[in-house]
Amino acid sequence: MADATFPTVEKCASIGREQHTVLADMDGTLLRGRSSFPYFAILAFEVGGVLRLLFLLLASPLAGLLYYFVSESAGIKVLIFATFAGVRISEIESVARAVLPKFYSSDLHPVTWRVFSACGQRYVLTANPRIMVEAFLKDFLGADSVLGTEVATYRGRATGFVREPGILVGKNKADALNKTFGETQPDIGLGDRHTDAPFMSLCKEAYIVPPKPDVKAVTSDKLPKPIVFHDGRLVQKPTPLIALLTILWIPIGFVLACLRIAAGALLPMPLVYYAFWALGVRVTIKGTPPPPVKKSTGQSGVLFICSHRTLLDPIFLSTALGRPIPAVTYSVSRLSEIISPIKTVRLSRDRVADAAMIKKLLEEGDLAICPEGTTCREPFLLRFSALFAELTDHLVPVAMVNRMSLFHGTTARGWKGMDPFYFFMNPSPAYEVTFLNKLPLELTCSSGKSSHEVANYIQRVIAATLSYECTSFTRKDKYRALAGNDGTVVEKPALKANKVMGC
Repeated sequence: MADATFPTVEKCASIGREQHTVLADMDGTLLRGRSSFPYFAILAFEVGGVLRLLFLLLASPLAGLLYYFVSESAGIKVLIFATFAGVRISEIESVARAVLPKFYSSDLHPVTWRVFSACGQRYVLTANPRIMVEAFLKDFLGADSVLGTEVATYRGRATGFVREPGILVGKNKADALNKTFGETQPDIGLGDRHTDAPFMSLCKEAYIVPPKPDVKAVTSDKLPKPIVFHDGRLVQKPTPLIALLTILWIPIGFVLACLRIAAGALLPMPLVYYAFWALGVRVTIKGTPPPPVKKSTGQSGVLFICSHRTLLDPIFLSTALGRPIPAVTYSVSRLSEIISPIKTVRLSRDRVADAAMIKKLLEEGDLAICPEGTTCREPFLLRFSALFAELTDHLVPVAMVNRMSLFHGTTARGWKGMDPFYFFMNPSPAYEVTFLNKLPLELTCSSGKSSHEVANYIQRVIAATLSYECTSFTRKDKYRALAGNDGTVVEKPALKANKVMGC
């Protein structure tokens, strides 16, 4: 056994390794978990929905039997076939780039990472399909090269089979090492099981990573690159049990989501708060919201400046206030427009036209806007567009936070029409709406402040309230990272203003 032949990784020195080359296995070595099923399950759900996840789950007992009683290679082949067969290569690459890094990074082994990150040249040798892991390893861990199993393709789709020499386990890993390095020996080899011994024995130094389920993963602040943007619908890493419970919950959750959406759309806004609580949606209100503006006074309405978590932010703002608050938006799906309970108006991205429209709406009453322009799941605030600060001095910052246990209510790659359904499909989703103090007159543009100074100040105030970090990232940065485009949506004919949702 490998662990009887090689010393443990704790004994490997990490000082003075800048000129050294490290070659590490992935599951059980770079990652704490020894099973790759959760990552195959995430990929299966993202590329094929619940039916593909069900197919993988049904195939997993066979994969387990083959893995433990026949060969590692046979078991992994079953997982690859159930997950990849018939899927477009472009979809696999998209999930590998936008979804999987969040889950991989949350399982990074601290001791292995200490050694791996200390070396100047970093290589990963894994049985996982290269297309599935390469984006994370190179973009977030700084790997110079990834040697993994190659998936067979036909006309842009994965066949579900693998190319020669097959799954990289045992002797195949040693052969891949020799092909890559030739007569040069890597300085350090890291593995976690006896089938890693063939490639580890070819390294100058070799260390085994013993299984320690209780070891804590590397914290996000220790990563060379933080995970600011990520996509995908699943909140939790799906073990076989969680995958089964998710599949069983989806039909129940969809019916529940329809009831919750119907309650929000059909009931008077003062009753929505209580209906949500009765249906398991928790809404927490903090701070003191301003009273509604009386039109008889001729005063301009209040502009609520909201941090952006989902397209439901204006809905929950209205729920917290007990009255519908119009909102401006860049783009939402047609389905979201149809089921919306509040009035919103689309921005045209023409600065002059948008400014005139927002001023007109403020003359009619209060208004909500999300100046980030897109959502962010992590504890970061994107750059605030400064246009709103030029249009009124009546500014009220609102810090929005939500909690979900099964599904994310946002997507950059998928169909946005399902966003509200996925959010309300969570067993007990929650929103926390915190009203901050109205911006003092001396901090507004009418007192000589620039619009950018006002926008940046409000961003900092909301970030401090939420313990978030301010960034200069924009909508374009997010969509380029997750979807490979700049997030521009082709304009469609607008619906009536009283049937549009989100921002």
